[in-house]
Amino acid sequence: MAGSAFFFSIMSVLVKWAGQTLPSQEIVFFRSAGVMGLALGHLRMEGIDPWGNNRRLLLVRGLVGFVALSCFYYALTELPLPDATLIQYTNPIWTALLAAIFLGELLGIVEILGLIASLVGVVLIQQPTFLFGGQARLPPEAVLVAICGAVAAAGAYVIVRRLRRTEHTLVVVFYFAFIATILSIPTAAPTAQWPTGLEWGILLGIGVVTYLAQVMLTRGLHLEKAGRATAISYLQIVFAFVWGMLLFGEYPTPLSVVGAVLIIGSTGAIAWLRSRS
Repeated sequence: MAGSAFFFSIMSVLVKWAGQTLPSQEIVFFRSAGVMGLALGHLRMEGIDPWGNNRRLLLVRGLVGFVALSCFYYALTELPLPDATLIQYTNPIWTALLAAIFLGELLGIVEILGLIASLVGVVLIQQPTFLFGGQARLPPEAVLVAICGAVAAAGAYVIVRRLRRTEHTLVVVFYFAFIATILSIPTAAPTAQWPTGLEWGILLGIGVVTYLAQVMLTRGLHLEKAGRATAISYLQIVFAFVWGMLLFGEYPTPLSVVGAVLIIGSTGAIAWLRSRS
């Protein structure tokens, strides 16, 4: 799980680097196409039908996942690396809320307080002008996109929970990449540009480290209980802070540190609570 968090953090760094010269939707396309090819090859090796059983829900999962991925990659190119990662990590809060609405799972006081604490944490990170005066620390439209990405990621997780009843894991992974590849073609085409040699290397690196991270994540969840595994995954936030300071000169303010603590604490509490239920 620590290795998975490390490689996901490297993926975020590479996306941020690529986003300095390439449109974020073009990065989404290359990432999705690479994962689609790997997943399809794996499915063929295992002799599994890639098209699954509940195709309608698989299609919805792919659509929601595409929105989540697009928002997250955009946030990585427009926001400091630690802040984009932190906002993305509010998705357990939204997952609990959406699971209560669509799956009938109980929403307790911890989840409600966690949602409030996470939103306060996001406000402290963004520091909007109507509360703090002066100039907002982060562009509000980029923060809003990042929040939408976290909500969409939560929706994708809820759909995956439902799909586990009928679909193989690789089928779900393939559909996500397949749908994201198709949808990213028209969204990337208007601003697409041919990558340079260095950019091709970065795009290849994104695909490789994403694959390594997903393999380690799956293996870690097989070897360790969900609660502990999830807790270790929060190392990605630590890595994001380190990379942000070392590579991009992004230093947190005292208020943003308080916001980070609120987000990590609230989402960690919900993950721990759900692992015990």
